[in-house]
Amino acid sequence: MRVAARSLSVRVAAAMVVLVAVMSLVIGALTTAAIGSYLTRQLDGKVEATQGRAINALTKGDMNGPPADAPHGQDAGTVTLYVTPTGAAGNVITSDGKLTGLSDQAIDVLDEVTAGENSTVELPDLGEYRVHASSVDAVTVITGLPTTDIQNTINSLIGWEALFGGIGVLTAGGVAVFVVRRQLRPLRRVAQTAREVAGLPLDTGEIGVTARVPDQLTDERTEVGQVAVALNTLLGHMENALDARHRSEQQVRQFVADASHELRTPLTTIHGYAQLSLHQGDPDLFTHAMGKVMVETTRMASLVEDLLLLARLDAGRPLDSRPVDLSRLALDSVTDARIVAPSHHWELDLPAEPIIVIGDEQRLHQVVANLLTNARRHTPPGTTVTVAATSSDRSALLTIRDDGPGIPADLLPNVFQRFTRADTARNRATGGAGLGLSLAQSIAQAHHGTLTLTSTPGNTNFTLALPR
Repeated sequence: MRVAARSLSVRVAAAMVVLVAVMSLVIGALTTAAIGSYLTRQLDGKVEATQGRAINALTKGDMNGPPADAPHGQDAGTVTLYVTPTGAAGNVITSDGKLTGLSDQAIDVLDEVTAGENSTVELPDLGEYRVHASSVDAVTVITGLPTTDIQNTINSLIGWEALFGGIGVLTAGGVAVFVVRRQLRPLRRVAQTAREVAGLPLDTGEIGVTARVPDQLTDERTEVGQVAVALNTLLGHMENALDARHRSEQQVRQFVADASHELRTPLTTIHGYAQLSLHQGDPDLFTHAMGKVMVETTRMASLVEDLLLLARLDAGRPLDSRPVDLSRLALDSVTDARIVAPSHHWELDLPAEPIIVIGDEQRLHQVVANLLTNARRHTPPGTTVTVAATSSDRSALLTIRDDGPGIPADLLPNVFQRFTRADTARNRATGGAGLGLSLAQSIAQAHHGTLTLTSTPGNTNFTLALPR
């Protein structure tokens, strides 16, 4: 990621340098062309003025040939050619103001100039000239001035443009590199955070993903800040997922250990009584042993059924869905409880109208039965257990309340976990495998409902809420 960031900074800086260089070239070329055109127009004006003076000198002298002396006011380097029907003659003014004849090659070049137009020609031994031709009677007068000053000015301008353009390109490159690297510094911090997380052993165990991009780099007004916020959000979700995975792994381990323990006890009992019945010939002892084996196999079968139901609920298997009279279900469950535990006081608080919900009647009956069994097992004789039902347009509530000793506060967070037991907490005489409340909650959730608990000494409430 660091290499990529550097590559990006180099590419951006290079793009800035190329852009500034191209702009400098374009501006320089346009400036040079404009100034060259301006200076050429100025020179054309001087050439035409020079020609005017040459024509005036001709009209004052002999119209059949060039004047003997250079016209007054002509600059050094001025070329003048007079073309008559009898021939052509021309001269150039030297730097010391004297006239020097033109070579035949120069005369031939000038003789090709079109009258009435300004043009640029290359004269042998003299260089580049800007010339103009005019006809006066039978004489064609061609005058020209050297373009040396224009060329020198253009060359000087190009040199200065190259100098300042180079300085501008280097400055732009340096500024671009500085700005880009400064702007990409948060991105490098984001990459560092990602590398820290990538180096963690995420495959197993409890992993704490605590690395985050600092808050000062999470300004969502910038693109890098948006990336930082997205990465922090992703890391937060990852941490939650890893925590959930770890908890799930722990629960699975505990579940397997608890299930193994619960199954080992009846298996050990069955094995012991089976051995006893084989080694003893007493019929009464054999009958007693087979009775114990039957009890333990029944207990084992119940445990396996509960485990299988939990597995199906965890897998999201659909339950039966039909109208269920919750009031009738509560009445039947309390009637059964009165027969099983006559030492408890069982009360009903039901509305006159039946409460109808949509669900699996057998599983909902199992929920109520488990809750009543839990109240019976964990409360002393004489405890009052009240089953109440209420409803609204959207939901139905079934509450099982007892005035027993209550559930210890340290057990409340885990009461719905599998294989949770409180053998000594509520004076339970007999106990199950600790799956009743877990099953009840799973069945409630499978019906898109909830099962909640509040408990204080003398007031324990389980509330089953189901949608209607």
